[in-house]
Amino acid sequence: MDAQKMESQTETIKMDIGPSLSFPMERKVHIQISRRQLIKTKLRKSCFCTTKRLKNVVMDFFPVFRWLPKYHCREYIWGDVMSGVVIGIILVPQAIAYSLLAGLKPIYSLYTSFFANIIYFLMGTSRHVSVGIFSLLSLMVGQVVDRELLLAGFDLNDEDDANSNSYKWNGNNSNVTAFNLTLGGLSTECGKDCYAIGVATALTFLAGVYQVLMGVFRLGFVSMYLSESVLDGFATGASLTILTAQVKYLIGIKIPRSQGLGIFLTTWINIFQNISQANICDVITSVVCIAVLVAAKELGDRYKQKLKIPLPTELVVIVVATLVSHYGKLNEVYASSVSGAIPTGFIPPQLPNFNMMQRVALDAVPLAIVGFAFTISLSEMFAKKYAYTVRANQEMFAIGFCNIIPSFFHCFATSAALAKTLVKSSTGCQTQVSSVISAAVVLLVLLFLAPLFYSLQKCVLACIIIVSLRGALRKFRDVPQRYHMNKVDTLVWCITVFSSALISTEMGLLIGVLFSMLCIVVRTQRPRTALLGQIQSTAFYEDDWEYDSLCPVPNAKIFRFEAPLYYANKDFFLKSLYRMTGLDPTLEAAKRKKNEKKQKEHLKEGNRGTIVKGSDQADTALHLVPKQVDFQTIIIDCSSITFLDTAGIITLKEIVKDYNELKITVLLACCNPSVIDSLKRGDYFGKDCKKMHELLFYSIHGAVQFARDRKFLADGSAV
Repeated sequence: MDAQKMESQTETIKMDIGPSLSFPMERKVHIQISRRQLIKTKLRKSCFCTTKRLKNVVMDFFPVFRWLPKYHCREYIWGDVMSGVVIGIILVPQAIAYSLLAGLKPIYSLYTSFFANIIYFLMGTSRHVSVGIFSLLSLMVGQVVDRELLLAGFDLNDEDDANSNSYKWNGNNSNVTAFNLTLGGLSTECGKDCYAIGVATALTFLAGVYQVLMGVFRLGFVSMYLSESVLDGFATGASLTILTAQVKYLIGIKIPRSQGLGIFLTTWINIFQNISQANICDVITSVVCIAVLVAAKELGDRYKQKLKIPLPTELVVIVVATLVSHYGKLNEVYASSVSGAIPTGFIPPQLPNFNMMQRVALDAVPLAIVGFAFTISLSEMFAKKYAYTVRANQEMFAIGFCNIIPSFFHCFATSAALAKTLVKSSTGCQTQVSSVISAAVVLLVLLFLAPLFYSLQKCVLACIIIVSLRGALRKFRDVPQRYHMNKVDTLVWCITVFSSALISTEMGLLIGVLFSMLCIVVRTQRPRTALLGQIQSTAFYEDDWEYDSLCPVPNAKIFRFEAPLYYANKDFFLKSLYRMTGLDPTLEAAKRKKNEKKQKEHLKEGNRGTIVKGSDQADTALHLVPKQVDFQTIIIDCSSITFLDTAGIITLKEIVKDYNELKITVLLACCNPSVIDSLKRGDYFGKDCKKMHELLFYSIHGAVQFARDRKFLADGSAV
């Protein structure tokens, strides 16, 4: 279909420049193209292939080919190498520690950190974001892994002996009890660790697929519903759950691993019931490690301007703790739980279990949403800070493939992490070359250094995780300031925190999003309303409830409604209008009709010679006098009404009709073009918009002047 031009329309809107000045405002002519033609044009453009276009597509999909040839080596290399080494040093202990959250062996966390950095280097558009393991995602993966292990018949409380953790990848000699499993599609003999990583890779693959599909269908707008209050509340609530899950490692007790809703409370009950079994060696180690880590973090925060690079406290603590544990034989003498053997090298790649995906398909949805929401928000934040641009859609592709491809190499879900990104930017990072350096550091550990962490106590890893939650847990200190800034956002934050902690992380995120949206709906259902008065000797009007010394406009009521007018708030609109003007036209019309009827009956009785005493007659006459209204015009300020639906248009038409029956005129002022178009389509201005210049005004003052000139207001009114 050929392009069709919309008819040009002329709107006559009363201006307030002069006492009777009006002039036509001609709307621009917009060209409307049919949807079929638009689709054809896009398809033709998309399917058109040339060498140049193919090159652009490849370079858009792999942004590294655009910026790497322009890399200023002398200017950038030192900052990238320094930040890459620092992040690599931080990644190693965090990777080993976060394996506890995911319920997986430390080797898988190292794989995840390695592959995520390489893939984001190739596909990411942010120069500063650090992509890798993230505590919240590790927790979410771990909860799904634990659930599936229980359903498969494994005992979550069975801790593998450190000496038996040999990780023989040939599959012929598993040192854990082998089960002939058919649940989830794993029909071959598979041990607990094998089954756990199978669940994690299936979940990760699906999450990556969802993220790529969001990029293909441009569904990035979904992240808009994750407000800052929801994300902060979710992170804080999940941090409480993470802290709770690590307490058993801190004090060295063995308790049942809770599942389902209410993990937070159930875990704490089990902790207090088994507190007498605490391992004194683990308790002392935890106290010392937390004291050292917190002190180092506080010193680092205080003197961060003087320190060129952050203190590698986690690495120092891990090295020292491993040496003490090894030479002190803490595992053998005090039965302190240790990490066990971590193999070197890479496991052969393997397809994720597609039958298992049917069981975890729903669990991958919040994982995908949280992953890309944190990645995009961090990318845009640092792009704005350092004055460059990122492509949100490409970021979704990048983080999606950071999950899809590594899932073939025994990795689990990743996203951008704020703490590592802050460190990365503060240590001089210029480009994603730093990610390659970080991956090289992790690779060094994977190939040579991993077995050295055999004697590392699990309580030390738990300490690293808990201290890393300082930022999220400190959000509780900001509650008074947050409450002072916005009470509704504070309520959203609190609801999300406590639902994430007390119910479950996934339900907490869902509840937070739904409650946040409910708050928006409630705000539009019961918005602020006001009657306006005139600012002395000006053409401006403001809320007479909020400001003093405003002049009321004689014989007129100016009503402001600060929200869209639609089906959900039309009743509130009417109630507010009737309450603030002091007149319900429907009831008043009914009263007048009733009074007229009584008056006619009274006249008939008088004609029949009915004798009425003087006082009774006076009372009756007074009762029959209709209510005197102190205004003849209602002006509705539409400046805050962003749109009208069908119910809103009908509501406006009804109040015009009802008030006209009482000889009260209703005028509209300050309507935006969208509202004007809706009113036209609803025939609010009559046939061919003939009454438009009498009902619609550019400003409130123009409506007031029009009413005065047409004798709707008293001749002596001061405007």
